[in-house]
Amino acid sequence: MSVTEKPTLRTADERLILLTPAAGVKVRSLAEREANGRYLRVAISGGGCNGLSYKLRFVGDTKSGDILVQSQGVDVLVDPKSALYLRGTHLDYSDKMIGGGFKFSNPNAKASCSCGESFSL
Repeated sequence: MSVTEKPTLRTADERLILLTPAAGVKVRSLAEREANGRYLRVAISGGGCNGLSYKLRFVGDTKSGDILVQSQGVDVLVDPKSALYLRGTHLDYSDKMIGGGFKFSNPNAKASCSCGESFSL
């Protein structure tokens, strides 16, 4: 790819991944505070107590093949491989002292750990 070419970016709707209103508020707040980039990258990687784990981070640029979903005013990026595992996932946020934080509700997961950060198919 030459310097002037932009990475190809596909778009999808919230059927791929949907942020709840609470998650949208928290992500926008964190994005302002962190100032690491305008996109929230949601990815799946190997690891965790059930084999696969969720990863969230802010990034400033897209990569070739990325899928962009706009949900609750947040630009969410998902790589094509992670999209296979995430289809239909809802991302929620709770500020409870115990058991709070980001929670994934993934219809593709056959099992997940009690912390909700890893799953298996």
